[in-house]
Amino acid sequence: MYLKCHVRIKDGKEHRYYSIAEKVSCAGGRQVERHVLYLGEVNEAQKEAWLKCIDAFEGQSAQQTKLSLFASEQPAPAHTAAVVQVRLAEFKIFRPRQWGACWLFTQLWEQLKLEEFWRERLPASREGTSWYHILMVLCAYRLIDPGSEWRLHRQWYEQSAMGDLLDGDFSLAAKDNLYRCLDKLVAHKTALFSFLKQRWEGLFGLTFDVLLYDLTSSYFESDPDFGEQDKRQFGYSRDKRPDCVQVVIALVVTPEGFPLAYEVLPGNTSDKTTLPSFLDQIEKQYGKARRIWVMDRGIPTEEHLKEMRASDPPVQYVVGTPKGRLTKLEESLLKVSWQAARPSVQVKLLPQDQELYVLVQSQARVSKERAIRRRKLKVLWQRLKTLKAQQPSYQRLLLELGAAKQKAGRVWSLVEVTYPQPPRSQKARKQRVKDFSFALCKDKLREVFKREGRYLLRTNLKETDPAKVWSFYLQLVEVEEAFKNLGSSGILVGKKDWME
Repeated sequence: MYLKCHVRIKDGKEHRYYSIAEKVSCAGGRQVERHVLYLGEVNEAQKEAWLKCIDAFEGQSAQQTKLSLFASEQPAPAHTAAVVQVRLAEFKIFRPRQWGACWLFTQLWEQLKLEEFWRERLPASREGTSWYHILMVLCAYRLIDPGSEWRLHRQWYEQSAMGDLLDGDFSLAAKDNLYRCLDKLVAHKTALFSFLKQRWEGLFGLTFDVLLYDLTSSYFESDPDFGEQDKRQFGYSRDKRPDCVQVVIALVVTPEGFPLAYEVLPGNTSDKTTLPSFLDQIEKQYGKARRIWVMDRGIPTEEHLKEMRASDPPVQYVVGTPKGRLTKLEESLLKVSWQAARPSVQVKLLPQDQELYVLVQSQARVSKERAIRRRKLKVLWQRLKTLKAQQPSYQRLLLELGAAKQKAGRVWSLVEVTYPQPPRSQKARKQRVKDFSFALCKDKLREVFKREGRYLLRTNLKETDPAKVWSFYLQLVEVEEAFKNLGSSGILVGKKDWME
């Protein structure tokens, strides 16, 4: 790599731009220049800021002298006495490493006082392995450029300045040491969360009165014969991979994104069975304080909500509800007027049975759901018209309708399909079908049209501000989106420490 200067003339003035480039070998012995990093312009206004000085030690006088660095083809300013001109054409960069982000991580580590917590818990091994520094490398990697431990070992460590900042060698990124270090952390999980809670309270003044609880999963493309005691099991796959074993990951975070607890559960764990253990865990670790749990509709059961209301003090919650409950309460909700929670969000409040039901209508969500429904219905309708024109055989027709139904999803219920009479002979099954028809269910379409962009929440809060209740649940949606991003980027992958 080398430093390159680009000279441009704009409005009669000379502008100099600098970049780091390298030569890449191509076919036929050719070399192509690739720009690695753009450093920007050095003009007259920026010259003082870019003026670099070095301390040169003179052997005869045994004194240090300040020298200014300038490019060899650039004239030095008159006010600079001692000047060293650098030949940019001969300037090369060897083994560049990411330094700024790594240095910032060490400052964050110091601010959180994690050294106080981990130094005594991760002593060096008898062979001299520094588990504490390996942990710092792992954490820096997760913060700066998250990925697998194998990628850290193979690529990232050599491209970062963590070895220079920690005064360590490549043993900090040895493949086996990375996984062994993760194993050593599991025993300190509870103590770590308590320590971080104290630091977050001191640094940010957090209150931990609102907790967001959600679950995700991570699947394994491996031989599924692990036994009943292993956590990798078949179950409901959020990743649309029912053919793979998985683990379920449950997480409790604050609205600011600070995690308070997590558990790795067997892949066949039902969402409805996870809540009681987390309520007890949070109560034992952080005390019986006033807290508001925000959850999706599939997590708590009616029995769980009843126990939360009956506890002392009552455990407050904001929970999504299935659309079937909206149907039951539709008549009562029609009598309630809309209130403005935000400029584009309206709500209806319905007190009932020690709870408050909140019907939310978001204009942005209306537009989104309506566009999705129209697009899918248009594709389904066109596919049905094509099948009617093609007149396939009875067997082929059923296969094509099954594929269209799977692709259409819920939109399939908006179309009424009249199937032909099943043929009585094998020969008739291969003949073309002519009495196949379909029609739009207008009544169902009107019902879907009215409910688009609306969802129902239930809570036992005494809060009268509808915008606040709605904002709690909106934060849970953001957590779910973060889970999707983590899964799609490959961060939620199987780790050995999760199996403990």
